[in-house]
Amino acid sequence: MSAVPRLTIGLPVYNGEEFLGEALDALLGQTYEDFELIISDNASADGTEEICRQYAEKDSRIRYVRQARNIGATPNHNVLLEMARGEFFKWASHDDLYGRELLAKCIAVLDARPEVIVAHSHQAIIDGAGVVTVPLDYVHKTDAPRPSTRFKSLLFEPGGDDFYGVMRTEVLRRVTPMDSYHHADRTYVAELALHGPFHQVPELLYFRRDHPDRAERANPSKRSRCANLDPKRGNPVTNPTARLLAEYVWGYVHGIRTAPLSSRERRACYLALVEWFTSRARPGGGGERVEDRAPVAADELSLTVDLVVAGRERRVS
Repeated sequence: MSAVPRLTIGLPVYNGEEFLGEALDALLGQTYEDFELIISDNASADGTEEICRQYAEKDSRIRYVRQARNIGATPNHNVLLEMARGEFFKWASHDDLYGRELLAKCIAVLDARPEVIVAHSHQAIIDGAGVVTVPLDYVHKTDAPRPSTRFKSLLFEPGGDDFYGVMRTEVLRRVTPMDSYHHADRTYVAELALHGPFHQVPELLYFRRDHPDRAERANPSKRSRCANLDPKRGNPVTNPTARLLAEYVWGYVHGIRTAPLSSRERRACYLALVEWFTSRARPGGGGERVEDRAPVAADELSLTVDLVVAGRERRVS
């Protein structure tokens, strides 16, 4: 590994002892090795700290940081970007799984195509045991040359996890830091798309785990999800639901206002936003979660997880 690693992986975690070891095995078993892995433990009360310290003792690429108190998921994500030294950056979830070639394939794209700012791969939803439940089709037009096309695609289509792709650090530091209002992650990715195209590696290398304790499941209401992102959002007086929703819409507006766009593209983005807002105001226009789609028969894809993810070889008979 070089003195300054090319890639920083930022892993925020809170009470993640159940799946953390599997995620760390998958990341440390990557074929691409020139990275630092910074773990920010959000004052976990379970065995997370012990697991992190054990792994850090074995692998010098790991840097473990423990927050003195629970600062919320959003600040815990943002602090990792602030500490990053790499030319590239990737957020990693403590409960997801990653194919061995994920980092190598994504960085190869970023090296070959300087206009691409985010590289990711095809993905699937897995359950607690790592069995594929929903293979995902990536339908976003984030590789389109026009920023307005990329932006509109992200507005109208559910799914996609570009937030967990490999990204150019300098671009991330130019966009608005991630916030904690309703669906703040969506506005963050949409603003990124206004700065450059994304690329999807056409291989199944990312597995998003859905389980009862995942933040989205454990916090079913808008307020509880936002309070999980930042505790101050739990106060209904200073952060009423109307504000959480208004800031969501404003996040898109702000992204359009501040992105380096031509007048034509800026107008096209505003028109797309009006169209989206109108569609959301209609009954039943709230969209869907890809995790809630009906499970499919995916035995072959489940076997794929065991074959491509480091640390799961023992599961293959």
